[in-house]
Amino acid sequence: MTGRPVGPVTSPGTRADAGDWGTDEISVLYQGRLALDKITLRAVAGQLTAVVGGDGAGKTTLLRCLAGVLAPGSGHVRRPSARQIGYLSAGSGTYPDLTVQENLDFRASAYGLSSAQAREQSGDLLGRAGLDAARDRLAGQLSGGMRQKLGVIAAMLTSPRLLVLDEPTTGVDPVSRSGLWWLIARAAADGCAVVLATTYLDEAERAAAVLALDDGRELAAGTPDQIIAAVPGTLRSVAGRPPGSDEQRAWRRGGRWRVWDPPQSASGAGQPIQPDLQDAVTVAALARELRLAGSLR
Repeated sequence: MTGRPVGPVTSPGTRADAGDWGTDEISVLYQGRLALDKITLRAVAGQLTAVVGGDGAGKTTLLRCLAGVLAPGSGHVRRPSARQIGYLSAGSGTYPDLTVQENLDFRASAYGLSSAQAREQSGDLLGRAGLDAARDRLAGQLSGGMRQKLGVIAAMLTSPRLLVLDEPTTGVDPVSRSGLWWLIARAAADGCAVVLATTYLDEAERAAAVLALDDGRELAAGTPDQIIAAVPGTLRSVAGRPPGSDEQRAWRRGGRWRVWDPPQSASGAGQPIQPDLQDAVTVAALARELRLAGSLR
């Protein structure tokens, strides 16, 4: 994917002493449609920022712009120098015909580090991630979860100031997800600004800040608590599919249905509930759809 100008292009900025990276109203036009529409994201040193959304929401495009892989058509990107960015694209980003250690040595050489420096940097991470005994195993022989952990370790190898991870936990088993989250938390604790794309809203609740995207546009942004507090109207839980006009404002979750009642609307039958982040993002997406359809002002 390449960004095509949709207006005046502002070159990405570099503020190596700021530790405050992100994007300011960037847009990307792809094959005649806006893949991103004036998206602003802030990545703060020592914090994790989660970018959430379904397939086609614009998460990968946003992360590619932030990492410097893709130039936006308009807007401004603030990031450190390329050598201070750790980037993991969708997938593990590893070479299957190289061993675990060879993958790390190769990544290190690209950044000007020696094999000795790579082994020193990766030693503790490999041990804590359960990969120390697999140093000499081909990456192609690792499980999916182990390959993802290797990819994250490779992105962390140079102690980057900005770590950009594109859905590192997708399709990974719960045990491996726990190990991946240890690595991610370690990077943030070491002062790195971490930006992670995910489809899992339970993961996003761990982040200091969340940006929810839908069709290249911002749905919600802020801390998880701020996004939840901003949910308009009320939410109720009902046992079965709601009838009539309630159905267009309802979705199934677990064994029950949830119904959103917009402000100033009458609340129907059911048990009032407090929303969580998943509810908040669902309501934001639902409200946007209803507005586009003319069913909600």
